[in-house]
Amino acid sequence: QVQLVESGGGLVQPGGSLRLSCAASGSIFEITAMGWYRQAQGKQRELVAAMPSDGSTNFADSVKGRFTISRDNAKNTVYLQMNSLKPEDTAVYYCNAVINTGWSRISEYWGQGTQVTVSS
Repeated sequence: QVQLVESGGGLVQPGGSLRLSCAASGSIFEITAMGWYRQAQGKQRELVAAMPSDGSTNFADSVKGRFTISRDNAKNTVYLQMNSLKPEDTAVYYCNAVINTGWSRISEYWGQGTQVTVSS
């Protein structure tokens, strides 16, 4: 069993910052990739940022230059630092991880989601 537990969401004013964290726990042999998706009300879930195990990063165009993603491999944790937040960043943010639980069993896991609201 693998669990992803997110924290750090909340209400912030436009131009403000938030830092999301997601910790993976359970029967983990290797984490191939970790990242963040978001889903605004009435819209499809979209990729925000991803970080494979090689350390490369991938961002949605809408967040480039404002968001950064980082990983602490020792803690199986991924972070999303969100700066210069805009009202259009309001969404439920989901942590995502591709995890090898051993014997080449590779599956995709999701966190429960954390609400980010950007409003004055």
